[in-house]
Amino acid sequence: MTTTAPNPLTSRLEGPSPAIEVARDLVRRGVYLAPVAIGLGAALGGTAGAASVAYGLAIVCVNFLLAAVSLGWAARVSLALMAAVALFGFLVRLGLITVAVLAVRDAGWVSLVPLGVTIIVSHLGLLFWEMRFVSASLAFPGLRPPRPHRPVDVTQ
Repeated sequence: MTTTAPNPLTSRLEGPSPAIEVARDLVRRGVYLAPVAIGLGAALGGTAGAASVAYGLAIVCVNFLLAAVSLGWAARVSLALMAAVALFGFLVRLGLITVAVLAVRDAGWVSLVPLGVTIIVSHLGLLFWEMRFVSASLAFPGLRPPRPHRPVDVTQ
């Protein structure tokens, strides 16, 4: 009896994409972060700082969603395509971020320093924040399930 290893060119994943679940959670955390970040941008850079921070957060959230949707689509086609989309999709999304910044660089409402700092810090900050909630287990791909609530025994 011989078994052959699955072919990554024809193997594919079925079911919901864990990447989309994680990206939605990242965007939710970005929405929580937005009022504080925009307020800080307004305090340090006025209206242009606040608008730049809001635009930067929108770029970051759209980037995470695009990554998840593209990986989810590719995984349903084949694992090899998913690997290619992970590698080259990153480069494409970096290009889209560059285009999004270059499109507004001369606009009166934008300030490039808060915009750049927001894009860099929020990408890294949201990813590090999300690491606490992502499961590294094949039993629970995507987000870690919530811990069950244990009532406290006060009789002891």
